[in-house]
Amino acid sequence: MVAYRAVLDELESEAIHIYRETAAAFRNPVLLYSIGKDSSVLLHLALKAFHPAPLPFPVMHIDTTWKFREMIEFRDRRAQELNLDLR
Repeated sequence: MVAYRAVLDELESEAIHIYRETAAAFRNPVLLYSIGKDSSVLLHLALKAFHPAPLPFPVMHIDTTWKFREMIEFRDRRAQELNLDLR
């Protein structure tokens, strides 16, 4: 079990490094957020990469009108709780 944890820690560190490199190298990065599990993990990693500062880039959700009303409410609530620049 410890070996798996070490691998996950390494992958997390690499992802955080990539976020920081991207924010430093590009003028207008954006994080796409679909409200799904995968993009929620990406959002968590981005927040961890820049904590305690706010994200240096906006979070974008493209409303395809396929999401339930409750999902959109969840998105808006999380954006407010996390002080995200949601576009």
